Amino acid sequence: MTGFEITGASAADMEMIRGWADEEGWNPGDTDRFAFAVADPEGFLVGRLDGEPVACVSAVRYGEGFGFIGFYIALPAFRGQGYGIRLWHAAMERLDGRLIGLDGVVEQQDNYRRSGFRRAWNNVRHEGVPQGAGEDAGAGVDVVDAAALPFGQLAAYDRRFFPEARDAFLSAWTALPGRTALAAVRGGRIEGIGVIRPCSGASRIGPLYAATPGVAATLLRRLAEHAPGGLVSVDVPDANPHGIALFEGLGMVPTFETARMYTGPAPEVELAGIYGVTSLELG
Repeated sequence: MTGFEITGASAADMEMIRGWADEEGWNPGDTDRFAFAVADPEGFLVGRLDGEPVACVSAVRYGEGFGFIGFYIALPAFRGQGYGIRLWHAAMERLDGRLIGLDGVVEQQDNYRRSGFRRAWNNVRHEGVPQGAGEDAGAGVDVVDAAALPFGQLAAYDRRFFPEARDAFLSAWTALPGRTALAAVRGGRIEGIGVIRPCSGASRIGPLYAATPGVAATLLRRLAEHAPGGLVSVDVPDANPHGIALFEGLGMVPTFETARMYTGPAPEVELAGIYGVTSLELG
């Protein structure tokens, strides 16, 4: 394996890797890479063979005790030659001592189990144009621009659904160009948050948090107004007993599935309020 080295990702690498993910059919957001840089500036690793990039992985640190692995890709011509596994070990070493999460595609889940990961739930991507009247948020709920709320209130709400505080990341994720972030508010209290971002395929919504299915449906419809043709996709955890039923009732169809896996016990978050995870690459 002469000539193989692992380096941090440059800005040009980040753009290239986004293209690799598109080729894998993952449909990441057009500007997600900028939120990566805010979350953990050194969280992307690239494997280079004789100077040329052949593999990548993200190993993003959150707070003091959590990390998330994503964007684990080796170019097809270089698979099965040991480059990817060396990069994997480097990512795991970077997150050593933390609870580590990832979203594993079906064909890789056995490999992740051998590395100590265990399934917590499945995330099922639902795609389509939300149809029908369905449930709504009910009386007294206002849907507002999330930027109009005190950021501390927004961050405290996000913390209920994520293992660590991630204020800097959240600030970038909700405000990057081309995105819309909405909050459902009742009596001054946040009852839901949703963010939509442009992608090369269907616009992605994530996170989507809500106190009730009606609040989730209301946010989903309002966010879909910002998508070309209303076409959106949401990665829905099946651990939320109301999530899958809500999206199926709105005429959206499952198109892709991963397993959320952790190296230890799943973190204690309010799963019943998660109708869409932030992203399969960032957790």
